[in-house]
Amino acid sequence: MKTVKIIACFTLLGVLNSQAQKKNDAKTYAEISVKEGGKWEGRKYIGGTFKNVEKLKLAPEHTDHSFDIRYEGPGWESNKIGYRLYLDWRNAIDIFGKKTEAIILPQVGQDGFDSYHEMSDWGSDILKAGKGIGIGSIDRYLNKQRLHFYEVDSTIAKVENKVKSSGVKINYYGWKSASDKIDFTSELTINTDQRYTKHTIQASQAIAGICTGIVKQKNTEVLKKVSRNKKWAYLATYGAQTLVPDKLGMAIFYEIKTIESEVEAEFDHLLIFKPTTKPTSFYFLGAWEQEVNGIKYKEDFVKYLDEKLALLNKKRKM
Repeated sequence: MKTVKIIACFTLLGVLNSQAQKKNDAKTYAEISVKEGGKWEGRKYIGGTFKNVEKLKLAPEHTDHSFDIRYEGPGWESNKIGYRLYLDWRNAIDIFGKKTEAIILPQVGQDGFDSYHEMSDWGSDILKAGKGIGIGSIDRYLNKQRLHFYEVDSTIAKVENKVKSSGVKINYYGWKSASDKIDFTSELTINTDQRYTKHTIQASQAIAGICTGIVKQKNTEVLKKVSRNKKWAYLATYGAQTLVPDKLGMAIFYEIKTIESEVEAEFDHLLIFKPTTKPTSFYFLGAWEQEVNGIKYKEDFVKYLDEKLALLNKKRKM
């Protein structure tokens, strides 16, 4: 009987060790972490401790810098790069530059609300979104203005971690902008060994002005190219555009048939989607020079983009 118990214990220990090893070996990860045990005082959350959850319905009090969500929204990463989305009216996507190929998001923001703006062993927040769209996020552009997500009835975010990919799905219910009120979904997925995020969006009504883009920064060059079959293209920027400062390349790959126009807005390089209720997918990425084996020169960044564009040219996915 004792022998059976000992074997069972070793079996359980083996399973736990195997699970821990799988987690340590993971090359992608997504999370959302919210405070519990504190209280709301106006639009600020006071006290409490962070707890990771798989699903979060945004508190009605939540806005920018409410302190209730660790690094202000969901995060997702590969072994190459990390991203986060401001889950508030800004709805911008920011970049975590990584100096390691290890999973880093679980430690980000644990020792202070915005400590990730300071360079650490793992890296830091490297993109200043400011009043811009960040990289690859969604907004609405009408009459030369970005309308943001100021009025949304409810927002629900979910995270999922698979063997070779991780992602975030966000449902915006009752997003009001201009005279329209729609539901909108946003799915963001990152794969092992890749910098890019696949972003699939869908609106409940076909409205004009849904857009994505790249925030404008000083000291950058805009890069554009169309694939040979005229189906895919990229919009990119490259230069000393990080908070470090050092070099960063950013790019969006899009199907030409889905885009109505390109706009040089005050703060952003924008791509305006054609109105539709069908799912639309595009890809965005950042490439930081301090990554492990990072891209350090414009020529290498362009070569990297051209290789990805060639893949899309052949099979419609990267």
